[in-house]
Amino acid sequence: MHRPAKRFIRVNYQINAKELRLIDEAGNAAGVVKREDALARAKAVGLDLVEVVAQSVPPVCRIIDFHKYKYEQEKKEREQRKKHRAVEQKEIRFSPVISEHDYTFKKEHIREFIKAGNRVKVLVRFRGRQNIHPERGREILDRLTKELAEVAVVERSSRFEGGAIDIIMRPV
Repeated sequence: MHRPAKRFIRVNYQINAKELRLIDEAGNAAGVVKREDALARAKAVGLDLVEVVAQSVPPVCRIIDFHKYKYEQEKKEREQRKKHRAVEQKEIRFSPVISEHDYTFKKEHIREFIKAGNRVKVLVRFRGRQNIHPERGREILDRLTKELAEVAVVERSSRFEGGAIDIIMRPV
């Protein structure tokens, strides 16, 4: 799993801008001030001068407790990671000569996967002489898309390739 690089936060004497836009300990804008004045003001209150927005000109700095700020940022990141869920792609295989019971059984599995928020790749595989009648596979896929229309949308339509027809469905 790839994690993005941590953003480096400049604190106190690591801030190298001559002037900066200051937000005081109460959260009020104090305007553009010299770095030395901002550092003296932060030291007087017993807090840190933290660079919040480095890209702006002049950079925005805030007088806050750095450890508390860092803890809050990490807490937000943890919450975002907890809410983030990778979408899985499930695969269900059909045969062009499938019994009604097997068809309904697999259709219900597809419905469950889609309700769980996953994408589903539906594959109709042909063997031997079954390749002569690809329309049977298309009929199965058309029937499936009509019956699951209220919960799923076809993301990629069917195509005949390598002895199989497939479609990809996603939640509505």
